[in-house]
Amino acid sequence: MNIGFLASHGGSNMQAIIDAAKKGTLHARPVVVISNNSGSTALERARNEGIPGFYLSGKTHPDPDRLDEAILNTLLAYSVDIVALAGYMKKLGPKTLARYKGRVLNIHPALLPEHGGKGMYGIHVHESVIAARETESGVTIHLVNDEYDRGPIIAQVRVPVKPDDTPEVLAARVLIEEHKLYPATLERIVTGEINLDDF
Repeated sequence: MNIGFLASHGGSNMQAIIDAAKKGTLHARPVVVISNNSGSTALERARNEGIPGFYLSGKTHPDPDRLDEAILNTLLAYSVDIVALAGYMKKLGPKTLARYKGRVLNIHPALLPEHGGKGMYGIHVHESVIAARETESGVTIHLVNDEYDRGPIIAQVRVPVKPDDTPEVLAARVLIEEHKLYPATLERIVTGEINLDDF
């Protein structure tokens, strides 16, 4: 199984998946990284790992249709089977979503459907969880469709919220679980334990 990544910033979840593949706990090949941020750490990680990396954005392709085509053609050129979003801050275009329907995964740092949707990313999610006085948060991996954070949920893990948590402390605790759940879920897809066609 070939995995293609889309990431906007750090790409730490992407790195966790790459590391799992190198260790042999994930039987898949990371084959390409696409970022809409030319200075992203994700592209730096790709270079360090010898994985082809591409900067594709509204600056390189001002026409959204052309950008959609460029992303899709890059994924196809590297025979990508599964697309893993790792902190990708843009919506995928309709052509890419159609071609990879049911094969695009995203990770979200809360228990969807709560604390998701437009604007709910990064520290904003953890601020929302704490403001709502939740006693637990967690990590969700879901399939991507044309609505933010509304695709079918395929895996979740729960993380306690402690009374004295700040958003930053909670984020760090959740991130540890993100780095475990994403590679483990991909391996369950590889082995057939999770059949994406069921969702």
